[in-house]
Amino acid sequence: TGGNDDGLGLFLQPHFRRFCQHVGTLADAFQATSLGRLLAVTFRGIRQVLAAQQQRGGFVSVLQCHGPGHGGFGRVEQTTRERLDKDVKWARSDAERTTLQTRVGELLAKPLTADDAIQLALYNNRGLQAAFFDLGISEAELVQAGRLPNPHFSMLRASKPENGIREFKIEQALTFNIFALITMPLAVEVEKRKFAQAQQLAVVDVARLAAETRQAYYTALAAEESVRYLRKIRQAAEAGAELARRMAQVGNFSKLRQAREQAFYADAALNLARSEQSAIAARERLARILGLPDRNAIRLPERLPDLPKTVDELPGVEQAALDQRLDLQAIRLETEALAKNLGLSKATRFINVLEVGPARVLEGARDSGYKKGYEISFELPIFDWGGSKVAKAESIYMQAVERAGESAINARSEVREAYHAYRTNYDIARHFRDEVVPLNKRISEENMLRYNGMLIGVFDLLADARTQIGSVNSYIETLRDFWIARGDLEMAMIGKPSLNASARATIAATGRADH
Repeated sequence: TGGNDDGLGLFLQPHFRRFCQHVGTLADAFQATSLGRLLAVTFRGIRQVLAAQQQRGGFVSVLQCHGPGHGGFGRVEQTTRERLDKDVKWARSDAERTTLQTRVGELLAKPLTADDAIQLALYNNRGLQAAFFDLGISEAELVQAGRLPNPHFSMLRASKPENGIREFKIEQALTFNIFALITMPLAVEVEKRKFAQAQQLAVVDVARLAAETRQAYYTALAAEESVRYLRKIRQAAEAGAELARRMAQVGNFSKLRQAREQAFYADAALNLARSEQSAIAARERLARILGLPDRNAIRLPERLPDLPKTVDELPGVEQAALDQRLDLQAIRLETEALAKNLGLSKATRFINVLEVGPARVLEGARDSGYKKGYEISFELPIFDWGGSKVAKAESIYMQAVERAGESAINARSEVREAYHAYRTNYDIARHFRDEVVPLNKRISEENMLRYNGMLIGVFDLLADARTQIGSVNSYIETLRDFWIARGDLEMAMIGKPSLNASARATIAATGRADH
């Protein structure tokens, strides 16, 4: 549909250039007046803009009329596939929503892995779908910036009888906002950068949802696994408390030792209740992120994935983050758009409304004929010379520059912190796996031999069992923290991570901040 606008652009160029020449000549003739000097400066600037546009192909490229399309979502899909190895869809019709729901049902039919949970969230999270419509809004603004403003038609009709003859005064004018046409290239460049920024932010939203899903998945999985081990601890404590009660009844156990066993049982029951509540809360949070109305629709595996055999070595992690982070790229695009907007504000500092077009006037009898010419209307910068508008645009631009610098510094720090947390949590989890858990298991085996030889009592054996189960439960928590830290590191290479995720997961799993 660009043909009509191309023809209009080709039609307007020669006429508007001649118009600028005539008005510029007229303004030069009035150099002695302030208005004449202002007109001369303004239209010389207009002629320079026209010359620059002519070198770039004239107004034809600006006047291309593009209707709203798919919001540039193809770039979001491609970047998501490259960065996350996941598929993302924007459901804009009932048929597309039905297709996504079918895929969601297929994923829910089996126990979810972390990758399956992320894919399900990308398909089913309504907040993400709502965020995608920012692309449609940005694209509509880009299309609107590249369209000509509608012309204005004005008409005056007056008449009165004079000596038996009715005299008329009729004025008709059809004007176009020429200044909007002149500044259109700058406005389009600003919106293009805003549109590219919206695309980058859409990918950041996808990556952030993936990171939140990964965190919620491992938190829920670890919480349910911890519940199973805490139930074993409670069973052991309950058995010890019951045995102590019976032995105390026959006088073979002191009241103090019985009270200790009973207190441990009460504490174990309380910890289990907290853990069960945290597991429900973690599953509910996962259901919200996945966009599911029922938490019981989620099927999770029995245990967390095993710790990897090796850890990733990333010597150039800081520079890689600066080169790859999409939020930094979006900030750069925003800064460039504000720079263009600053140029637009300076170009429209004195005059931001300039309308010109053909006009005709009839005075006298109705059949006396029209006088033809053109009409010009513009703002006179008498009270407002545009200084505050330019100062505002400069302040906004400099504010964006400073924030861009802050974001770059923060990005370097965040990726260093995320990588250190990743390495540290790996070392801690490996230490539990290779040292703490095997040692407690060996101690338990030795105590079983001592119990069989009647060298220790049953209460010593129960206490040892509780210790061994507790060490396994601690390993589960450290393994959960490792997988969350790994997800934070991946997010830190794309956008801003949630670096306190491990602490929040610990509180969610135990119900206490000081666990």
